[in-house]
Amino acid sequence: MPGSDELYPPAQYGWGWMLLAIGILALLVLGAWLLIVLTRPRRSLSVAGQTPEQSPLFVDVLSQLRTEYLDRIQMVETDYRERKLSARNANLELSRVVRAFVNEYSGLEAPVLALDDLKARGVHPALIDAMGRHYYPSIFRQGPAIDPVAGAEAARTVVRTWH
Repeated sequence: MPGSDELYPPAQYGWGWMLLAIGILALLVLGAWLLIVLTRPRRSLSVAGQTPEQSPLFVDVLSQLRTEYLDRIQMVETDYRERKLSARNANLELSRVVRAFVNEYSGLEAPVLALDDLKARGVHPALIDAMGRHYYPSIFRQGPAIDPVAGAEAARTVVRTWH
């Protein structure tokens, strides 16, 4: 009957909804835990009594990196000698290779830093010398570029002596 004064009890939710809410909360907690575990810094590998820099694995990776970049430098020099690259372009490529090596070796953002920025950060003198004497004058100065063979040797010095 329409107008009845009888009261109705509040609607009750089934147990399934409660289990769903608990399950969602558990998934959120698990996701947060996985995010923390998977993104934390890794412990470095070390042999008993050795620092990571003394580890044979670390030394092997560095020697491979040096070998790879020395090969790249040789390729640029060969391309210049075979007249596939002009002196200016060879010096530009050598600059890119050396900066990429420094970035990969040490994490320093050398590819995007100007010479003054590199000096301000106190980087290895071999890099400053190579940039200031060979690459910058060849790339930015009017007139003939500096001999890329000398620039390649400067690049090799950077790769061999970088700490």
